Amino acid sequence: MRRLRASLAQINSTVGDLAGNADQIIERIHEAESIGADLVAFPELALTGYPPEDLVLRRGFVEDNLAMLRRVCEATQGLHVTAVVGFVDYAHDIFNAAGIIHDGSLRGAYHKQYLPNYGVFDEARYFRPGDGVQLFEIAGASVGVTICEDIWYSSGPMQDQCLAGAELVVNINGSPFHAGKSRQREQMLATRAADNAVLTLYCNLVGGQDHLIFDGGSSVFGPGGDLIARAPAFCDHMLTVDLDVEEVRQTRLHDPRLRRLPQTEATRTMVSTQAQGSPPPLEAELVEMRSDDEQVYEALVLGTRDYVHKTGFQDVVIALSGGIDSTLTAAIAVDALGPDHVRGFSMPSRYSSEGSVADARALAENLGIRMDVLAIEGPYASYLETLGPLFEGLAEDVTEENLQARIRGVLMMAISNKMGALVLTTSNKSESATGYTTLYGDMTGGLAVIQDVPKLLVYRLSELVNERAGREVIPTSVLTKPPSAELRPDQFDEQSLMPYDQLDPILEAFVEEDRSLDEITGLGFEEAQVKRVMSLVTGAEYKRRQAAPGLKITPRTFGRERRFPIANRYRGF
Repeated sequence: MRRLRASLAQINSTVGDLAGNADQIIERIHEAESIGADLVAFPELALTGYPPEDLVLRRGFVEDNLAMLRRVCEATQGLHVTAVVGFVDYAHDIFNAAGIIHDGSLRGAYHKQYLPNYGVFDEARYFRPGDGVQLFEIAGASVGVTICEDIWYSSGPMQDQCLAGAELVVNINGSPFHAGKSRQREQMLATRAADNAVLTLYCNLVGGQDHLIFDGGSSVFGPGGDLIARAPAFCDHMLTVDLDVEEVRQTRLHDPRLRRLPQTEATRTMVSTQAQGSPPPLEAELVEMRSDDEQVYEALVLGTRDYVHKTGFQDVVIALSGGIDSTLTAAIAVDALGPDHVRGFSMPSRYSSEGSVADARALAENLGIRMDVLAIEGPYASYLETLGPLFEGLAEDVTEENLQARIRGVLMMAISNKMGALVLTTSNKSESATGYTTLYGDMTGGLAVIQDVPKLLVYRLSELVNERAGREVIPTSVLTKPPSAELRPDQFDEQSLMPYDQLDPILEAFVEEDRSLDEITGLGFEEAQVKRVMSLVTGAEYKRRQAAPGLKITPRTFGRERRFPIANRYRGF
């Protein structure tokens, strides 16, 4: 048996924190060395943080990143372990690169060949694609290195490396999370491993970066496509596994598929000659994958924590209406930051029900957070008096409703300024999609925690909060009462929209799947309903452009993934 011990260090990098990221990498390299690892891999652009975006257009940033890479190299002097580290390389142009580091020096660099330019990705804007086939001899094994998108294609760098003799392929990643992606990703990895009869090591970034959330979930697949090991998701972790390299040779002897393809030539670099001694064998770690809803909740907690801390805040404030959306947002914030760093404010108006105020108070008690009551009747009456002469003879309409929300927004921002706390907004994806939100009102704040969470999912996640706690954190009355903005007498969401069990599927079809009117009505929805939803979504684009950044948890979120002009006369419905 030719054994190689490999570690996958899914670390939480911060964009631009070059020294801090280097410290993490060096610490993990020494940890890998201490447990007898021959190879330790780090995520895509781990040194710079991912995605660095226009920072890479600054010459000084690229040079500083290379200086930190040299520091990482120096830290490996005298060590046996080889490190694969994501960084920005410069060679007449800039490249998304993986450095192969051993015993004090950079032994080689792989340049990412497939640069994604869809969804949240914009890599063709920044990097030149790499080319060629490289293999690295590490601890007696022939190792190929790829970066993220490179492995998603059946024919490409991974296959070329295997046709040149790679026995093990390391794939380093900055792969953002959305619900259901982890299963899709593992199916793809199993297929690549089996089709190429190769040991496949997938190392993914973990943590939140602006609107993106990286779930980790690093994993290892055998040459038959079998899952050997899986790291826990949504946490910093190092997954270490003992690999039987000889199994690759044996698998290929019995699998003729690669023989039908021409062999490729590769540049080969000797890095280290043999495995490190004979440490006691390790049992492979195989953490169970959680349900999609559990993953979404953990993603929102991680995304909130990292957004708050990485932008320099410690505390958050939330307007608690007693409704389901602000309730879920508060629960996520407490799990992310702790109750001492979350503060709620109930701001009842003349239309707020006693039940809603009581629900907000009960939630605050259940979460262990402080809640203050700031009645807005005085400011509201004053505004109405000021505007009275101008509005004389005009009937009350949505103007008076929005005024209440905007007063609350002003108060929350004043509190934020005075206390140095970040305001978390509470609109969900169904509301954001249809414009059922108030610009400069409930949209006011620094982070829209559930902006990508459809209303039906809001309810499921709220129920999950109670299941996880084993007690009633979110009051039953919040879960069962009809949703309402409470900005006029006897107001309910369904009066302005439609039942959410009809609205959310239409929104998914139109927003995430780009289906046409005919396609959506073909799913069984009334044409008039579909047209109305499509019109609301199209007309609310100007609002969404001014919204706080929101955390991504669906396959297609508003913003960078769905870019439509504000001034737009095309309807198609």
